Amino acid sequence: MNGHYPLFKKQDIDAFFALFQNNLANFVVITVTLLGMGFPESLVFGRIIPGVAVAVIAGNLYYAHMAKRLAKKENRTDVTALSYGVSTPVMFVFLFGVTAPALAMTNDYELAWKIAVAAAFLSGLVEALVAFFGNWVRKHTPRPALLGALAGVAFTFVAGEMLFSVFDVPVIGLVALSIILLGFVAKVGMPFRIPTSLFAIIIGVILAFALGYQSSSDVGNAFANVGFYPFLPTLAAFEGMSALFGVMIGLLGILIPITIYNAIETMNNVDAMAAAGDSYDVRECQAVDGVGAMLGACFGGMFPTTVYIATVGAKEMGAGRGYSILNAVMFLFAAATGLIAAFSALIPMAAIAPILVFVGMSMISSTFANNEKKYYPAVALAMLPYIANYMMTRFNNSAGEVVAGISEGIVPLGQGAMFTAIIIGAITVCLIDRTFHKAALFAGIGAALAFFGFTHAPSLALNAAFDYTIGYALIALFFVYIGFREQKQEASPAREQATKAA
Repeated sequence: MNGHYPLFKKQDIDAFFALFQNNLANFVVITVTLLGMGFPESLVFGRIIPGVAVAVIAGNLYYAHMAKRLAKKENRTDVTALSYGVSTPVMFVFLFGVTAPALAMTNDYELAWKIAVAAAFLSGLVEALVAFFGNWVRKHTPRPALLGALAGVAFTFVAGEMLFSVFDVPVIGLVALSIILLGFVAKVGMPFRIPTSLFAIIIGVILAFALGYQSSSDVGNAFANVGFYPFLPTLAAFEGMSALFGVMIGLLGILIPITIYNAIETMNNVDAMAAAGDSYDVRECQAVDGVGAMLGACFGGMFPTTVYIATVGAKEMGAGRGYSILNAVMFLFAAATGLIAAFSALIPMAAIAPILVFVGMSMISSTFANNEKKYYPAVALAMLPYIANYMMTRFNNSAGEVVAGISEGIVPLGQGAMFTAIIIGAITVCLIDRTFHKAALFAGIGAALAFFGFTHAPSLALNAAFDYTIGYALIALFFVYIGFREQKQEASPAREQATKAA
């Protein structure tokens, strides 16, 4: 190796804050939501949070190991470890699509937890099995479609939503955002050589207390749940299986598609990292994510994990593997002591949101930079389903009439957005390349996904989205016709030239 691949370097600090706050935000949502549902604090802080932390710790350490292995293999010192944590979209599904129904059905917090843990274990097992096909799918699906779908997530759920948080408290958010842009875009150093992310957070916290957005009472509340919470193995996953395959069998209709979604999310994020210069084995990554979810479930965790979109941002920051190791160490300490709740109470979202705004910006710009200009229309089209998905998931439950009033197509377009984005993006790439029969193949896959309810339907079922199935089938036939017509037209001049030559 040309040079030493360091265990830790200065650039890892900025990447650590980006990854840590991303994971921290998910842990806070989990904590607040479960306590709001009535789950006892002993169960939330004593079993669930430590269990989820086990998955995050194990995955971060393994991905740091993978980075070292890749650096040695390619004789490089600039390899960046993959970011890893709880999958945000999947987390919401497990909270409101698995845990809440399980609680409503059983009216038993302990049993509802066991059912959710069993679901997480099963989801991890399915993703580990999907890993056998990961590289094949990656090889045969056009990169602009994969990266375009990922850019859609970055545009809506990462940069877009975090920008909302910036402007929610502008006195804090705009200052923190300006610091992030100065440090990472303009490459301006911060005072006293403090890392950019840390400086933005420090200034954000100071402003929050100085301007009255937070007070001394918040400090007391932040440390109310601090204690010692050991990591204890549990058989909850296996105890909950009987209920999962019994009275809660309907949850499988949610688990299967969301698990496949999670596997594709990992594949997309790994592919984005390959475009940025670090090529990891997608099968191994999907297996790690699956095993991580199962391991977390064996300690009481109830949420699947994934490779994060933030990896590309970490790459642009110049991070190595140290930020991943530091994230594991921090969550080991924070989960065991209950400091996760304290961190979330003391650091205002407006101060950390700009970090993710930059990550989203990096992902979108990287997507276009790593694709040929002729494929830009495919990238742009693949991004669009996530606008519908964002509107659907954020507004449909409480204001469905508003969404429907804008367009009847928003909800079905948002259902299975990852699959839809990849399919329409891939079709567009094939049309650009004039590979019409391959476009027909992707349209046929789109028809199958709609028929079984992976797209354009609220749940899995036979003939779940009839109109969409027919629509995809018709364009598949049309592309087949165009393909044969073009082949015939291309063959005619060749025959005429051969006849004249004879």
